[in-house]
Formats: sequence, C-alpha cells, structure tokens
Amino acid sequence: MAYVLHGLPSFQKWPSMSNAEKIIDILLVEDSETDAELTLEALRQGKLQNTVHHVKDGVEALKYLRREGEYSEMLRPDLILLDLNMPKLDGREVLRRIRDDKELNVIPIVVLTTSNSDKDILESYGLSANSYIVKPVDLKNFFEVIKEINNFWVRVVALPPK
Repeated sequence: MAYVLHGLPSFQKWPSMSNAEKIIDILLVEDSETDAELTLEALRQGKLQNTVHHVKDGVEALKYLRREGEYSEMLRPDLILLDLNMPKLDGREVLRRIRDDKELNVIPIVVLTTSNSDKDILESYGLSANSYIVKPVDLKNFFEVIKEINNFWVRVVALPPK
C-alpha cells in the first residue's frame, strides 16, 4: 500500500532543495495497523513530502524489496522503518536477509519497535541496523519521535544513490 504524503498547505512556499530538502521513498514494515496509521500521520505532520509504502510482515517486505509479484514495479526504498515482532517472518530475520543481499544491504534500516530488551538492541545492531528506536507509548512522544526520524533521514543524512 503506497501513500504519498503532501504535508505543506498550498499557500506555503515549498522549501528550497538547496536547504538539503529531498523527497525520499520509505518502506514501513509494520504488522500493527494502528501503529502504521499513527506513523503515517506523524510523517504527514512533519510537513515533508515523501512516498511511504506499507507492508504488514517480513515476507511481504522481502517480496517488495526483491520486486516480486505485485511489487515488480516498485523502486528501491531510500529508508526502511522495520518493526521487530511480526508474523510470518520477524524483523530480525528480515534485517539479516537484507544485510546478506548485495543489492539491498546499502539501504538504511531504522528498527522501530516496542521492545526495549537489551538482547533485541544488541542483536539488531549486530545485524547492522542503522538505529534502534523504542516506540513511545505516549501518543505525543510517538509523533515527536517519528518527526525526528523523518527530519534526520530527509534533512541531515546523505542517502545512498539508487
């Protein structure tokens, strides 16, 4: 499922690309429909324009990334937001398979999960996650964290070319 997020009202001037603004493609891998909707809303409120594709489990994520079946026309995402605890294939295994794939291993991956387990944090970084973020339970804090992720990866970081 793809969402194009247009965050700026028409009366505002679009920020200059010289300010390091860019439009990125994000793959959101999240089995919780509620968390996915909250993440999308937080990205919208970030007033940046991105394309977000949402898949609900690790199997779908790998199909998307490998451009299989219904995902054959998809472009490689610039960033992956990955939940750890999902059905079919969990985020740890998805992370492992992405990092083992020479065509996919350059994609930055932000683990975004409810787990604050030291074991999960160590394992995720051991599998070369770019960052590990525990989802805040407070809605206001959750929105702030998503906005900060978006700001960092859109405004600060130089992403690998496609």
